[in-house]
Amino acid sequence: MNYRIDNLQYCNWEREIFEINHEAGLNAVHVTVVYHEDFDEFLKRTSEWNKHFEENSDLIFLGKSYKDIEKAKLENKTAIFFGFQNCSPIEDDINLVEKVHEHGCLFMQLTYNNQSLLATGCYEKNDSGVTNFGREAIKEMNRVGIVIDMSHSAEKSTLDAIEISEKPIAITHANPSFWYNAKRNKSNELLKTLSESGGMLGLSLYPHHLRNNTNCTLESFCEMTAKTAELMGVKNIGIGSDLCLNQPDSVVEWMRNGTWTKIKNYGEGSKVKPGFPKQPDWFIDSRGFKNLESGLKKIGFNEEEINGILGNNWFNFYKRIN
Repeated sequence: MNYRIDNLQYCNWEREIFEINHEAGLNAVHVTVVYHEDFDEFLKRTSEWNKHFEENSDLIFLGKSYKDIEKAKLENKTAIFFGFQNCSPIEDDINLVEKVHEHGCLFMQLTYNNQSLLATGCYEKNDSGVTNFGREAIKEMNRVGIVIDMSHSAEKSTLDAIEISEKPIAITHANPSFWYNAKRNKSNELLKTLSESGGMLGLSLYPHHLRNNTNCTLESFCEMTAKTAELMGVKNIGIGSDLCLNQPDSVVEWMRNGTWTKIKNYGEGSKVKPGFPKQPDWFIDSRGFKNLESGLKKIGFNEEEINGILGNNWFNFYKRIN
């Protein structure tokens, strides 16, 4: 059985997006439900999603384990997995780790760019690593079954998390810095350590993480994928597109700033309001998986490797963590 999985999207969710993902043949999507929300606000987000599930039950349902990916494949639907791009919903209470899991959270970033109570983000000048609270949170996440996601975390903090966690961690949406040195992209050393620990990297299609940004070519992306496979092993990479379809530009400010600053800083090194960047023309939305398939084949991957990168590797990761 071959699966198609996009392990990170943050879209303005409506039926049109669910239809696009269905047309693309996606069996599972890890969706961001929280950036800076606290626990009570997270519960509001889950209520919104319950409405989506009710109104679009022919297309989507809440996923909680790899078995739901199998179910989605059989029923021709998309399993939706909840994730956080920050640890804010657990506030400063270790008991909330279990609570958020009970409400569907499967992935949680320890940081979003900045220092959190758990670890250091990639935008901080000094990386002090995983904190005491972070160590306890990782143990609790391991226990209840939440995946540690270090996509927006700094290097030492990420290496600490790999070492502390008894289960494989994930970087759900980032690219290697050898290809394009964005702040969020990851070093060779880190990626090797990630793969040796059984962790997964989701390659990002977000233009700020791509060489030449919106003008990145399919060939360049697939060449990067091949070199990353040589570095990490082909079974440790997948897709985490970081698609933000139909989001208003004002959401960028929310993503970057939350409520921690009054200074308008729109991220990725810019203080000029850019809005969301335009996607490359070969990956406008998840239907671009077809272009990825042809591009990976052209660069030299065989059918088994292509199916792994486009979904089976994530499926096997979900199977290992449950």
